Amino acid sequence: MNLLAIETSTESCSVALVHGQEVIARSELAPRRHAELALPMADALLAEAGLGRHALDAIAVGRGPGAFTGVRLGVALAQGMALALDRPVVPVSSLAALALEAPEDEATILAVIDARMGEIYAACYRRDGEGGLVALDDERVCPPDALVLPQAKAWNVVGSGWATYAQALRGRLTGELKLADGECYPQARHVAELAVREYQAGRAVAPEQALPVYLRDKVALTLAEQGRVTP
Repeated sequence: MNLLAIETSTESCSVALVHGQEVIARSELAPRRHAELALPMADALLAEAGLGRHALDAIAVGRGPGAFTGVRLGVALAQGMALALDRPVVPVSSLAALALEAPEDEATILAVIDARMGEIYAACYRRDGEGGLVALDDERVCPPDALVLPQAKAWNVVGSGWATYAQALRGRLTGELKLADGECYPQARHVAELAVREYQAGRAVAPEQALPVYLRDKVALTLAEQGRVTP
């Protein structure tokens, strides 16, 4: 199959193309430049594979949670391309895509994105042994010191939430910390990997049904609230 994946929910802008058994990708850490970069990246990948857009079977997208503007942009790009091509969309959790940045071992994975405003987006997973993930809890947004985690013997923690709130998160872990990487971001290549499984399971949707996931409605703090939040 041929599937194009877009992931713009964090500071990293990335696009990936599944072409048969091959996955090729472009990624750049480029805050506030996603709108400028995403479509040229997509066109470059299609040109590299020798494909036109009409050869695509589906469009996949990291549907959040993440930065409001980035999530909206990614979903809008995926919807627009899918509508123009009359193709379905495969929405994929950006936290699940982030979790695939963790090592391939038996440790429980905590995927955690800095949500600003003193909060994090978080979810826990384990690998299913077949290249996919099993979710161990629901995606949520909360202060890092209020995060409730399942019991686990060992943990791999990935995502920008660790870079900002390592001390608070370390105190929430219930077992050995094997790896912690705060420089990881959700990547389109992992969105693509998960999307292929979703597509093959019949879980692609019409473009208008591919909705962003924000987990919260509020995008800014009041002045009083800003004074209570530690930078």
